[in-house]
Amino acid sequence: MSEESTALENEIIACDVCMKEIPKSEARSEEASEYVAHFCGLECYDKWKQENNTDEE
Repeated sequence: MSEESTALENEIIACDVCMKEIPKSEARSEEASEYVAHFCGLECYDKWKQENNTDEE
């Protein structure tokens, strides 16, 4: 493995809801039109989704 790929695998990010630090490789993400949000798990994702629910109908 190259140094660059190892560095990317070890990158730490914060959950967008609870701010828990997690490895980027383990994060779940939701891509929006202007940004990418990262979550430590489904519980935080569901909370974020409820708080940011926008009806596009």
